[in-house]
Amino acid sequence: MSTVKAQPWQPSEAARDTTPVASPGTFMSTDWENRVNFPRLREQRLARAMAELENGDLGAVLLYDMNNIRYVTGTHIGNWARDKLFRACLLVRGHAPILWDIGSAARLHQQYLTWLPEESWRAGLSTWRGAIDTEVGVEAGNARKIADVLREHGLAGEPLGIDVVEIPQLRALEAEGLHVVDAQGLMMRARQIKTADEIALLDQAAGLVDAAYEKLYQFLQVGVKENETVALVNKTLYDLGSEEVEAVNAISGGRCSPHPHVFSDRMIRPGDTAYFDIVHSFQGYRTCYYRTLNVGSATTAQRDAYRRAREAIDGAIAQVRPGASSADVVASFPSAQDIGFSSEEEAFGLQYAHGVGLSVWEKPLMSRYHSFEHPIEIKEGMVFALETYWPTPDGSSAARIEEEVVVEKDGARVITRFPAEELLVTGVRYWNGIDLPASAR
Repeated sequence: MSTVKAQPWQPSEAARDTTPVASPGTFMSTDWENRVNFPRLREQRLARAMAELENGDLGAVLLYDMNNIRYVTGTHIGNWARDKLFRACLLVRGHAPILWDIGSAARLHQQYLTWLPEESWRAGLSTWRGAIDTEVGVEAGNARKIADVLREHGLAGEPLGIDVVEIPQLRALEAEGLHVVDAQGLMMRARQIKTADEIALLDQAAGLVDAAYEKLYQFLQVGVKENETVALVNKTLYDLGSEEVEAVNAISGGRCSPHPHVFSDRMIRPGDTAYFDIVHSFQGYRTCYYRTLNVGSATTAQRDAYRRAREAIDGAIAQVRPGASSADVVASFPSAQDIGFSSEEEAFGLQYAHGVGLSVWEKPLMSRYHSFEHPIEIKEGMVFALETYWPTPDGSSAARIEEEVVVEKDGARVITRFPAEELLVTGVRYWNGIDLPASAR
């Protein structure tokens, strides 16, 4: 039975290293500049998860979410695996994590991933979301493996925390006598304060989107279709080193209000507003980054909608500092009624803030829906995106702006740098006598 035992693990000095990242360069290592330190990144992430486990009342944590697994093991086998739920990682207090991975990946980890003991990497199987019938016994076998490890460490009677789980696997774990509870909160707490290396990677991820918006600004003109802009952004990001383009929302014209959250084949016409949200991953770290552009010209109503959205987001950013409350931040966002909705539940997702890290849904999440009654403290090292929306009075258009910020000791540092202070116009400019700039009169 001793072969199933987890190997001892203790944080090294790297877990306490707070040396800042002096350069955002991450594409190659150098001997002449202090860049992202990936060994430190892995060590500090695991140490934070272990600290949460040690300080709580759970005996162990079982992870199926790929972002949580990457956080504690430093492994990634491609986003084709994201919805399969065949990877399982067990954290036991004071011991190295055990990852049951698809067989060939486990062999690869044993050969190349030396930051954890070879015994941490084990071949495993799942039902692939029910593609293998329960009668085969995969869930029962997996539950037995996990229970054996917990029994070896005297933890079978302690609560087992799980982030996400399939119902048949949950029932199999319970059949082994294990008491299963929620562990999403534990991992969210571990991930909410970012390390220096995480912040550097988030900054670089935003930098790739800066470049994508530069290409988009040059490309966007009358006759371009929304899906063409999506293709351009994808190519730009992958060319620059993106690991995955998770989503590019391209919304234009009358589709801007209400916001459909998905691109189409609509063709851009003169005077259209178009806004975009670019979500991608660089070394695992994501972006959520809206910008609004007009094509050819902009009406007074369009400019006014943009100004209102900009003022709201600037007001929210001004409140961001350590010790501030999430209620302070969301007070600057427009109310649901301001933007044409009857309740904050209906308007949710249009004017709020959310943590950004290995996913775009991390702590803190702040909104007018819940943050006045349930405020939380803003802390140094948090990274989150703030986004606002404002429609034109006739509902024919809307503005959407989003900024990502790092909470530093003196306030917020914005890491999304493509210009957004004013509504920019792309393509051929259509001037009239009133709008003609002084230099051209």
